[in-house]
Amino acid sequence: MLKRTIYEEEHELFRRTVRAWAETEVFPHSEAWREDGVVSREVWKSAGAEGFLCMYADEKYGGLGVQDFRYDMILCEELGPKEPGFFIGLHNRIVGPYMQNFATDAQRDRYMADIVSGDTILAVAMTEPGTGSDLAGIRTRAVDMGDHWVLNGSKTYISNGFLAGLVLVAARTNPERSHEIGLFLVEDTWDGFARGRNLKKMGLASQDTAELFFDDVKVPKENVLGDPAQGFKIMMTNLAEERLIGAVGFIARAEHAFNLTMDYIMERRAFGRAIGMFQNSRFKMASARTELDAAWALTDHCVREHLKGELSAEMAAEVKLYTSEVEGRVVDECLQLHGGAGYMDEYEISRLYSDARISRIYAGTSEIMREIIGRGLGLDDRQRN
Repeated sequence: MLKRTIYEEEHELFRRTVRAWAETEVFPHSEAWREDGVVSREVWKSAGAEGFLCMYADEKYGGLGVQDFRYDMILCEELGPKEPGFFIGLHNRIVGPYMQNFATDAQRDRYMADIVSGDTILAVAMTEPGTGSDLAGIRTRAVDMGDHWVLNGSKTYISNGFLAGLVLVAARTNPERSHEIGLFLVEDTWDGFARGRNLKKMGLASQDTAELFFDDVKVPKENVLGDPAQGFKIMMTNLAEERLIGAVGFIARAEHAFNLTMDYIMERRAFGRAIGMFQNSRFKMASARTELDAAWALTDHCVREHLKGELSAEMAAEVKLYTSEVEGRVVDECLQLHGGAGYMDEYEISRLYSDARISRIYAGTSEIMREIIGRGLGLDDRQRN
């Protein structure tokens, strides 16, 4: 097994704190949250009270002023495998950085304290019924009315969609130019904002994934994030980190599946001996261990690059692609080694299998990741015309 060297002593102390908190405040509620289709607001507030939300935020907002990405990695590694529907990584490392890096002082003064405390949960609304990974195809419109913007359109598959109090909405601001997109901070109490269904999914049962609708929503000018024509460029700046934090979660879940299966195959017996003693089991687990170690090595390399500010879009695509594919293969083999028990929902491996399928789709599909990597190699038709 690979010995990881990415963490220092203070990180491991933090890990123990997170683990102890999760054992009392998170994991005991997982079954109820899966039945409800949503985690509780209380767990978000509990995370905020522990200082786990947007740790990079300024101390005047209740943050810790800690910029080290590795602390959020630890949150994902400890929480994600056992409670994957609690999307703390989305709040902290996908939406939160928009507020930290691009919001005005007035915007941060208005929202950041509640974001850090967990009183305001964040979501980002980009995906639409007819638009997935191609953000240039966004149809939601924002029209400049002089002293405010009017927002119309709909979004779907929005994670944290039911709980979110503040939604970062991507909308086209110039109908003639597909890449002129604005980012708008929309409060859930505003007139014209509505939530649709809490969508039923194959996995991630406790993650509230919703449809959102905007019907003549008046957005004050002070709720535009950055230049209303440059939202596309802003979105591109955080995609590498988004894919990296996703990769951490993917491989952590695969590691958890591996450990569960090791325990199972040493306890379950067939033909008078433990399943783990058969050559097939040994070979399958040896292959899984090799893939996991390779995935961890790639992930930790990318983290080091990210900490230096040097993680490229292509390398982020590689780690997202590889770890999500490894997760799928490892969890599938682990379920197979569970036999019929693996198909039963009461066994955790069954839920891990269902949860893993989305990893190759969200944050950019495996196909889109291959496109990005291929273009980085110079294999782009547009460059040859």
